[in-house]
Amino acid sequence: MSVAIRTRQLTKRFGKLVAVSDLDLTIPTGSIFGFIGPNGAGKTTTLRMLAGLLDPTEGEIELAGESITRNPDAARWLVGYMPDFFGVYEDMKVWEYLDFFARCYRLSPQRRRRVVNELLELVDLAHKRDDFVEHLSRGMRQRLCLAHVLVHDPPILLLDEPASGLDPRARVEMRELLKELGKLKKTIVISSHILSELAELCDTVGIIEKGRLVAAGTVEEVAALARGGRVVRVRLLDASTTRPAALQLLKPYQGVVEVFEDSEGDVVEFVFDGDDVALAALLRHLVTHNVPVISFSSEHTDLEDLFLRLTKGEVQ
Repeated sequence: MSVAIRTRQLTKRFGKLVAVSDLDLTIPTGSIFGFIGPNGAGKTTTLRMLAGLLDPTEGEIELAGESITRNPDAARWLVGYMPDFFGVYEDMKVWEYLDFFARCYRLSPQRRRRVVNELLELVDLAHKRDDFVEHLSRGMRQRLCLAHVLVHDPPILLLDEPASGLDPRARVEMRELLKELGKLKKTIVISSHILSELAELCDTVGIIEKGRLVAAGTVEEVAALARGGRVVRVRLLDASTTRPAALQLLKPYQGVVEVFEDSEGDVVEFVFDGDDVALAALLRHLVTHNVPVISFSSEHTDLEDLFLRLTKGEVQ
């Protein structure tokens, strides 16, 4: 597995305030990483350090193997950063706005024209290319700002609250655009409070509170940490008579942390801390002991529930 972003003991202090403390983070190449935390947890400070806009007080950042400390110019070219509050040049036309930033990255005239056209198609603003930026809706401005950070085709995107302030339709458009960028194998870090949308987008998440990383990994891995394992649901045939036998087999089984006695209907739920191989062995154990299993699956994990379990809502 190649790594797009790695931090080691990343720390940022502002006087006596410790905004980020000993942050060790590993984000695989091509993943969409959801960065979650209460207001004031240190998310924006972390993203600004990853973008090279803030110097760490301590620690190390590597972007695709390049150290921001030792080789800052090379590292910054690897990143496109979209802040939570962004400014746009309202007296420019849409295509001029993108062309301006393409010039800043010293793209040739021919390449600038191609890049501007491709990005306008990507963010669905080709029909607005000759409009002035001041006439765009907030959702369109948000997409234009995202297009601007893509001008130099960076492999890593850092997006701080990209759907902030958008209406439901604009949020859907932004979500679909981010999915398209994920298909292009971009590594995307998204800070957001809209947890339901992060759950749809992200394959990995990190939860931060008071500047410290509380948990990181896939949603399933974080769920296992929060609950002491994953929740498994077993649906039984004729549960009224087969449930006692299932419970008798599950309770002493190695890896079963807790069995929920109050499971309703034909379902038995339990917490399991083993891997997929161990879980398959448990299923075989039930079937070979004549427990009639209709379905056997890990419970869908709610990201909001994990957030509430693992954080206290505290800020520095």
